[in-house]
Amino acid sequence: MKNPNTHRGAALLILVFSFVFLIIVGRFLYIETTATVEGVDLKEWAEEIRTSSYQIDADRGKIYDKNGMVLAYDRPMYRLQAIVDPEYSANLENPKHVTDPEKVASKLAPILGLKESEMLKTIKNGQENERFQVEFGANGREISQEEMEKIKDLNLTGITFQEEAKRYYPNGVFASHLIGFARSQDGDIKGITGIEKQMQKYLKEKEGKISYERDKYGTKLLDPNQVMKEPDDGENVYLTIDQKIQTFLEDAMSQVDEQYSPEKIMAGVMDPDTGQILAMSNRPSYNPNDLGEVENWYNDLIAYPFEPGSTMKMFTWASAIEEGVYDGDELYKSGRYQVTENSSTIGDHNNGEGWGMISFNEGFQRSSNVAASILAYEKLGPDKFKKYLSDFHLNQKSGIDLPGEKTGSLVFDKPIEQITTAFGQGSTVAPIQLMTAATSIANDGKMMKPYILSKISSSKDGEIMKERSPEVIGEPISKSTASQVRDLMGQVVTSENGTGGKFKLDDFSLAGKTGTAQISKPGGGYMTGRENYTFSFMGMAPKDDPELLMYVAVQQPNLGNTEYGSDPVSHIVKTVMENSLHYLDIKPDEESQTKVSQVKLPDVTDLSVEKATSRLKEDFNRVEVIGQGSEVEKILPEPGSELIKNQRVMVITDQPTMPDLTGYSLRDVHRLAEYFGFNIETMGNGYVTKQSIAPGSEIKEEGYLVVELAPPES
Repeated sequence: MKNPNTHRGAALLILVFSFVFLIIVGRFLYIETTATVEGVDLKEWAEEIRTSSYQIDADRGKIYDKNGMVLAYDRPMYRLQAIVDPEYSANLENPKHVTDPEKVASKLAPILGLKESEMLKTIKNGQENERFQVEFGANGREISQEEMEKIKDLNLTGITFQEEAKRYYPNGVFASHLIGFARSQDGDIKGITGIEKQMQKYLKEKEGKISYERDKYGTKLLDPNQVMKEPDDGENVYLTIDQKIQTFLEDAMSQVDEQYSPEKIMAGVMDPDTGQILAMSNRPSYNPNDLGEVENWYNDLIAYPFEPGSTMKMFTWASAIEEGVYDGDELYKSGRYQVTENSSTIGDHNNGEGWGMISFNEGFQRSSNVAASILAYEKLGPDKFKKYLSDFHLNQKSGIDLPGEKTGSLVFDKPIEQITTAFGQGSTVAPIQLMTAATSIANDGKMMKPYILSKISSSKDGEIMKERSPEVIGEPISKSTASQVRDLMGQVVTSENGTGGKFKLDDFSLAGKTGTAQISKPGGGYMTGRENYTFSFMGMAPKDDPELLMYVAVQQPNLGNTEYGSDPVSHIVKTVMENSLHYLDIKPDEESQTKVSQVKLPDVTDLSVEKATSRLKEDFNRVEVIGQGSEVEKILPEPGSELIKNQRVMVITDQPTMPDLTGYSLRDVHRLAEYFGFNIETMGNGYVTKQSIAPGSEIKEEGYLVVELAPPES
């Protein structure tokens, strides 16, 4: 007979198992009915784990100069990885992981710039720690396509590459402060400085994505429910920068930087009729492709306010002329001036000795501080003078479309401050403020807003999305006043009393104003010594109708015993202005040339080469035949052009070959290069002494021509 406890135990177990069974069944029925576990939709979860997703890369927008030359773009780079997990090669006939670490290290270490022992240690540590793959730090990243293909040709098992986009600047230091740079942050490329930062919302790309369902073996299903989000490349940004003029500027600044080792150089070239910035650069500069050691992150032309010195006088004289209180022939006593009994005495730059009784016109030529003081304080009066400074926007930002612009401050409370501001001391301005104000003098009274962005176009179809137009932001002076000030600035360059004689151009009239600004010390007062100044020049050419406006400032150059502060500044101004005006095909207007009789170039393209040459030699002394053909393809310059007898005329035959360019002017070289479609690079100025394409060579379209120029021997 069974124990009653046994029956009770069995009954209890049956109840327990029945309860558990009911819970399991109930749970199963709940899951079956709702397809949900702890709030997770099982259907969605199943689709997710059997869905493959891939990112589709997109490109950041490109940055171009005004003529369509690429200044910044995304360049494919590669990250090298070594797979060290043997499981990756399971059941494979050919292994896909590193099977010979010694061989991999010996072959790759020299290419990557690593020690063989270090690379071998990295691979073996990965194997010992059962890692899937290892990388090799900075040496294994940003590998170029050429290096990647070279490594692939080694056929090393287990070595793979991951493609990554890197922002690339093909011209290195070219306009680097202006263009700025972008870098990868959390997988996205983001603009950090310059145009890259300013235009971030337009340049930024949006990655695409593709997803589809697969079976447990990874094979795409017949009905995969594929979803694709198309990638969206960033838009393309076009700047007002002209690659040729920017190159002229970069080359000239590099020469001065190497020869004089100044603390700073700031320079810009503008079209005064529109406000377009055609070139802008600073020294020290940097290469945005290599940010290892950067001395100066700031675009000093827009972000470095300083006491400008005598370039301010052009606005003092302009204000007095516009107000009707200026008589250029009126005499004043130069030398020293004291605005009040208790104020400091200011002096002219020749140690306060002055030049006796001279006219205000001569005072401008000689850059007299006393003349500026009298005009500002006695002729205009402080209130009116301050109003004109405001009208010239010297107390506000220019509004240029670049990040980081700073403005100086007008120190104008005391009488001594009011007169020192008149000749550029005490108060501070940024160079871009001076350039903006100077457009009114170059542009017949209309002051133009400076800008860098030309247009934004769609990366899909090239449609223009946004385009910038010139903007007049003020008219502080009249056309008549602007013309009078340009005449005075022209005398600064041409007069025997002028301070700008070193800046005279060979082929074009130049209006300009020199500046020699003292540099303030942190504790007060000014630095002393012949080199401790900021030497500058504001110029515009041709004088009567300026096509270019240029500002250059060189701070604390190392000068030789016989050198002056104007030497490094004038080298930049003359080189860039002369070359740029010729490049823009501006007609020379120097008096010596305008007095020479000119002859219209006849159209002889329908004649044989022999007859055409004979006809041209009747009027011109330098007729040159390009090639060995018998028929005339082209005459350069264009038929109908007005030329002087000594100007070069080129007869292009139907079988052209590369001519000997020795003695060619830069204008002639550009004319020839434009016709044949050469990509041209020039070094120096003057006349050609060397060329990269040998005379007599076959001419190839879009060839690359480098010429070296030098001034003629005296």
